[in-house]
Amino acid sequence: MALAKLRLAWANNLRQASAKPNQVRLTEALKFWAKLGFISFGGPAGQIAVLHQELVEKRRWISERRFLHALNYCMLLPGPEAQQLVTYIGWLMHRSWGGILAGTLFILPSLFILIGLSWVYLTFGQIPWISAIFFGIKPAVTAIVVHAAVRIGKRTIHNQALQWIALASFLAIFILNLAFPIIVIIAALLGVWGGKKYPEYFQQKMGHGSNGAAQHLPAIIDDHTPTPEHAQFSIQKTIQHSVVAAVFWLIPITALATFFGWKTLYPQIAWFFTKAAFLTFGGAYAVLPYVYQGAVDQFQWLSAGQMMDGLALGETTPGPLIMIVAYVGYLAGHIQHLIGHSNPFWFGVVGACVATWFTFIPSFFFILVGGPFIESTHGKLSFTAPLTAITAAVVGVIANLGLFFAYHVFLPHGLGGSISWISMVICLLAALALFKYQKGVITVLIGSALAGLLAYLSSTLIGT
Repeated sequence: MALAKLRLAWANNLRQASAKPNQVRLTEALKFWAKLGFISFGGPAGQIAVLHQELVEKRRWISERRFLHALNYCMLLPGPEAQQLVTYIGWLMHRSWGGILAGTLFILPSLFILIGLSWVYLTFGQIPWISAIFFGIKPAVTAIVVHAAVRIGKRTIHNQALQWIALASFLAIFILNLAFPIIVIIAALLGVWGGKKYPEYFQQKMGHGSNGAAQHLPAIIDDHTPTPEHAQFSIQKTIQHSVVAAVFWLIPITALATFFGWKTLYPQIAWFFTKAAFLTFGGAYAVLPYVYQGAVDQFQWLSAGQMMDGLALGETTPGPLIMIVAYVGYLAGHIQHLIGHSNPFWFGVVGACVATWFTFIPSFFFILVGGPFIESTHGKLSFTAPLTAITAAVVGVIANLGLFFAYHVFLPHGLGGSISWISMVICLLAALALFKYQKGVITVLIGSALAGLLAYLSSTLIGT
């Protein structure tokens, strides 16, 4: 009996030793990151789930604990957490260039796709049956935004103090029309204060499902794998990376201001989305109100209806939802250069690229500069209180955005106009599909688009 147990233990040790994965070559990693850029649907939750399944459970590139440690840091940052997590793991495995290439490949496919869709939207969007499709999509977007507010609220608002913060945030933007950055700053300060005085109310509850068997198999970056030399913290590296990031921000914006003039479109896009990049706490839905305030109300680059259509396009393309900035940049460049230019397409492309560049530069900066410090703090991360307060405030802001969208969709001609009952029915059905039947966003958008097309065909037949 003892001999049998000894043989079994020896066999298990041999199997685990033989299962020890080899180091991943950079070319192999880049192929995976590129593939991920084309299949990363489902928003940040879906993208992180895919990353966990592929990297922790299937490929064993990184252990569960190291994966969650990196994820916790990315959740604390402004910006798209899935893209930052890809950048972090790419950097940890293959130094700075590995992280930069991983993060770039994650967003590049969606940039090209959104440029193409934006051109199609502006070129053919006035064709009746295409307009009908977007008519059906707008109510679905309203339901999706409300669903996002509820989903984020359930995940993050777990006590009465956070409920009050969410309510105050909603009233501040709905009644006082307070700017989104001010709400974020107040919430962060409240989180710092509350985290010290009432820590039990500001503890962030975070976790991720995992395959228990996978946790015990060896990984390339395992729980006790020493931090590689390039990922170790040093003041010199921090200064070097900070200077490089500043140069990659300063040279393009200086060139745009010199060539076009500071008060022209492209420098405005660059500066606006630089500020937006530092306000995307809680995901893309959190920054949408700020993007709306600037792009629609302040600069009037596009209309409220076009903003909603852009959100629908962003939901149906791979990559982070914040890539809607490429759509906003494209429309701003295309529309502003319609008069006097034979082909405004390339002006739109420049706008999309400028918006994307200045939105994501801070994300790379946060990882390459902050990553070495985070690698030295396993199990010591205690900066969650401000983020918890900000996320609670974001729920109120997103709820206001949903209400705003509902007003424009249900009352397209204002309070004095008629109610769009068809839009209300489509929105109700979309909400039912999302809340009760747990349907995916893409399924809901396709169904709503078909409903809008069906409504158009029915009205055409009745009219004839």
